[in-house]
Amino acid sequence: MPIAACYVDRYGGRTRGSAPTETVLPDKDYDISMKTTGTLIMLNGASSSGKTTLLEALQNCLDEPYCNAGLDKFLFMLPERWLERPLWDDVLGLADRAGGMGHTLVSGMHRAIRALLESGNNVLADHVLVEPAWARECAALFAPLPAYLVGVRCPLDVLEARERQRKNRTLGQARLQADLVHAGCVYDLEVHTDLHTPQYCAAQIKALLGSGQPPRAFAIMHERMENRHEL
Repeated sequence: MPIAACYVDRYGGRTRGSAPTETVLPDKDYDISMKTTGTLIMLNGASSSGKTTLLEALQNCLDEPYCNAGLDKFLFMLPERWLERPLWDDVLGLADRAGGMGHTLVSGMHRAIRALLESGNNVLADHVLVEPAWARECAALFAPLPAYLVGVRCPLDVLEARERQRKNRTLGQARLQADLVHAGCVYDLEVHTDLHTPQYCAAQIKALLGSGQPPRAFAIMHERMENRHEL
């Protein structure tokens, strides 16, 4: 449909016809402060563990809308030259550790996710918590919120087979991240993508949300990190 043939109505949907002649303002009685905090589902796992397909399956099966605010979304905000070496090494090109630009970007991602949640948006985010500082920051930011941390597990031989099959993966990433990405993490749920389909794993996560069980992983991690800091 040509842009001239439609306009965005007050609820964000496209409507055929001419654009309205006057500005449509939000309802006067709409109060953003009345919105409840959104829910976060963070998927943590190594490269090629199936986080992207699991995230897509979750967006399809969850009743409420969930925004995709995962790591790739933020990486692709960078200029293309930063996604190629040598600049990529200052982001996440070394796979098992980040460079200065990577730390800056990921810290911004964490804070952006919190802002989305506090504005009432539900969020899905895939992550690779290879840096202890990232796990600490997530624990501190998300412990007070309805935020679930899900471990995406897959054996190394399966990870490496997937890595070889895919054209958009750097060989060796999975081996570097396989154990490191889960170090120090506590999970509300673990899913195994070598044993189950993305749809089955998504159903497991949906069942956890529907069970009424509150998230505890980030709070436990934060408490442990605080206690370790005090020693």
